[in-house]
Amino acid sequence: MSDIYLVDDHAMMRDGLRAVLEGAGHHVIGESDQPTPALADIVRLVPTVLLLDLHLSHRSGFELLEQLQRRKLSTRTILLTMSAQPRHVAEAMRLGAFGYVLKGSPSRDVIDAVAAVSEGRKYLGIGVAELAVEGLMGDAPPSSIESLSAREQQVILLVVRGLTSVAIGEQLHLSPKTVESYRSRLMAKLGVSDLPALVRLAIREGLISAEDD
Repeated sequence: MSDIYLVDDHAMMRDGLRAVLEGAGHHVIGESDQPTPALADIVRLVPTVLLLDLHLSHRSGFELLEQLQRRKLSTRTILLTMSAQPRHVAEAMRLGAFGYVLKGSPSRDVIDAVAAVSEGRKYLGIGVAELAVEGLMGDAPPSSIESLSAREQQVILLVVRGLTSVAIGEQLHLSPKTVESYRSRLMAKLGVSDLPALVRLAIREGLISAEDD
């Protein structure tokens, strides 16, 4: 059985996953709701499998996936997310994810994904294969968000969640003035003039969900 680490910003979701996974004989050796502490734990604990959500409060699961790829860690990642965006599936595969499962799938799908990925095999959950093909073949229309730098994508995610420039600067270790510069530049790139338009764009592009606070 596998050692598993959970990253999801909903404690109830983590509790449910723990029950399902441990009921199947796996060991959940740690959990977190944010990428930074999760990365430190994964480096220390070296789980076989990481179950990772994409939308993590003020952060993105892609940040953690990118760090794991950059550090060439042996932990294999399964994205467990609500996002059925073809470009998200394609990006996850590009960043080295071994699996992609949609939330709302049967528990058996998660168990099968963990079994496959633990053995080094790729796993696409119910309905994901078609999304992967669409995303990887470039059939999906290009996203204007993708024109932004990694730092600009971090800033836009925090801006649309309502954080002030001071709060964003504290999280990203930038001055408020630098945050304002990023904000102005990314809004110009995206062709939006105010925050409501930016929020609508972020929802349409799948950067956040309409249910997010």
